[in-house]
Amino acid sequence: MKTLKDVKVGETAVVSKLTGEGAVKRRIMDMGVTKGTKISVRKVAPLGDPIEVTVRGYELSIRKADAQMILVE
Repeated sequence: MKTLKDVKVGETAVVSKLTGEGAVKRRIMDMGVTKGTKISVRKVAPLGDPIEVTVRGYELSIRKADAQMILVE
């Protein structure tokens, strides 16, 4: 499956599943990243970390490690 980390700048994807456990998964969900949510990748930092995305109308920066836990379609 494709993860959020694999989505290119300017593309939009839909969250299909969140992997990970406990506090990390809860933190991602608290930021508005849940199953069925559309995510647009806006920018990627020069060294690839963090990734700036648009979720539910606001901008959010996510670490690469966290982006790997978000499976998208």
